[in-house]
Amino acid sequence: MKRETAKISARDWKSHPPYVHLPYTSTTLRGPKRPLLLTPQTLSELTGPVYGHSDLDPFDSDLTKNSALNGEPLGERIIVEGRVLDEYDRPVPNTLLEVWQANAAGRYLHKRDQHHAPLDPNFQGAGRCVTDENGHYRFISIKPGPYPWQNHHNAWRPAHIHFSIFGSSFLSRLVTQMYFPGDPLLPYDPIFNGTSDEAARNRLISEFSLDITEPGEATGYRFDIHLRGAKATPTET
Repeated sequence: MKRETAKISARDWKSHPPYVHLPYTSTTLRGPKRPLLLTPQTLSELTGPVYGHSDLDPFDSDLTKNSALNGEPLGERIIVEGRVLDEYDRPVPNTLLEVWQANAAGRYLHKRDQHHAPLDPNFQGAGRCVTDENGHYRFISIKPGPYPWQNHHNAWRPAHIHFSIFGSSFLSRLVTQMYFPGDPLLPYDPIFNGTSDEAARNRLISEFSLDITEPGEATGYRFDIHLRGAKATPTET
């Protein structure tokens, strides 16, 4: 099917988390209570501002090197790769992906994160890359640790990596989270379980891959991102 004639299916809202999810307590304050209004984008919004490929540094996709000051960051080295696909499993090339995450101790390099876990001077926890002609992306990083949060009694977030996927401009953006297989905290996490459809929810869990794993270097995980359709990756709407 040609891209220019393909019919775009309606968004399946049940495959995405709701704006207000009571177990995720802060959504009751920040989630919209009234129906949203569709504001058509103008030509200037659709065409700019945009990012340039020249803005990307070769080390931007290697989170173990893009901020190292005195040596290697601490923690389990991982490789995360996959493809960005449309609803017909066609690759989406030249797409900007940004990731951010906690370090191996479960702490973000952010002033609002006051968890007493240590910071890592060789790890800032952020990176970016652009998909190739096959929609493929690849990041090298450190497996993030779980961390406590104040949502409910004894609340801990499972290990996860945030993904931001940009379209043709900064106004076209999807945000999601990638989790790790076998994490015992997943059944207790209201953000992960905010996606009511189990099949859709499980699409947020990466797959361990021995093919991506590099001997003596890093374990590998595959995480494909479908932008729409029956296999759409749940995103923050």
